[in-house]
Amino acid sequence: MNVINRIEKLRVERGWTKYRLAEESLLTYSTLSAMYIRNTPPKLDILEMICTAFGISLAQFFADGEAEYLTSDEKELLKKYRRLSDERKKALGILIEK
Repeated sequence: MNVINRIEKLRVERGWTKYRLAEESLLTYSTLSAMYIRNTPPKLDILEMICTAFGISLAQFFADGEAEYLTSDEKELLKKYRRLSDERKKALGILIEK
């Protein structure tokens, strides 16, 4: 996997400029720009900051194929759903279907 291409794909999907990616990931623009110019993958700590900005984990970043990304709200709902009894999960499913 080409890490730079993956970062670029995720950036473009969000409609972000490189400057916005730098802001969102708390990196300097020069750090991000150097990575692109040299076409060298970032160190792990930098990649983690970029993934955090995208709202994904490192595992999701490296996942094969099109991974589905959850927002923090969706993650919280999923946690709550998993704690429900089977009966309540079924009731919730019925409620959502309506």
